[in-house]
Amino acid sequence: MKLQQLRYVVEIVRHGNHLSAAADAMHTSQPGVSRQVQLLEQELGFEIFQRTRNRIIGLTEPGMIVFNIAQRIATDVAALTTLKEDMHAGNRGVFTIATTHTIARYVLPEVVEKFVASYPEVKLVLKQGDPEEICALVDSGDADLAIGTDTTRDFPNLVKLQCFELQRCIIAQVGHPILSVPELTLEEVAKYPIITYDSRYSGRWKVMQAFSERGLEPKIVMSGIDADVCKTYVAKGLGIGILADMTFDKDRDIELDARNAGELLPSSTVKITLRPNTYLRRFLLDFIQSIAPQLTPYVVRREVREFQRA
Repeated sequence: MKLQQLRYVVEIVRHGNHLSAAADAMHTSQPGVSRQVQLLEQELGFEIFQRTRNRIIGLTEPGMIVFNIAQRIATDVAALTTLKEDMHAGNRGVFTIATTHTIARYVLPEVVEKFVASYPEVKLVLKQGDPEEICALVDSGDADLAIGTDTTRDFPNLVKLQCFELQRCIIAQVGHPILSVPELTLEEVAKYPIITYDSRYSGRWKVMQAFSERGLEPKIVMSGIDADVCKTYVAKGLGIGILADMTFDKDRDIELDARNAGELLPSSTVKITLRPNTYLRRFLLDFIQSIAPQLTPYVVRREVREFQRA
């Protein structure tokens, strides 16, 4: 059994079961990848992948276990490589953060400004995606940590650190009736077309669940992953917005007004997610604490140790 064979398994799954794409990513040939996977299956005594007409269509049940182990081994090896580099680099290197638009736009600017001033020799890389995509980047080793809200998919191999809650608000054109109704209720909100987050975000499915529990079916006329885009269309009068309250800026959003909906709609928890084998460099710990002061280096290390023991 070779480490490279396990890497092939991981890359095949990551590239949607396409051998050619996995081979390109590993800078080798498709027949070579196929041959090595077959040798690994022969050694293990069972098939890792389901196949039809010599085409891989998914993992077998034991193949899923192999994939999970192979992924852990691959990230452990990557962690060792990073550790080696860090021990020689000190407070230098590359720090890759995966996050959502809301966090990147409304939470990180001041944090990043202070971080760059404190660690000028660290190259900061920001990658954006929905909550599931950013966790997948961490899980695969393509990002050091992720900052986002809840995911529908579980990531059992990642440590999740709770940061803070995102409350909801109703955003509408200045003068819209929803802004002046004496008592804001879900029934009143459901009277109007709604613009909100894409279904991949907890802001969408938690909101829809709240309406459903009241027997209401709101009309979602538009959804997006970008709060600023949603506000643009609210300003055009296409509907009212249900967004995170931090996304409303009264000085910039002069055509809009907002009303707090924290008592009507559930909040979303922003979490920092990282691999348990991540080398906790000083600048990484400082970055985490700058976002969530309660996540001190001691707390982060304790959470990681407890996860490893579980």
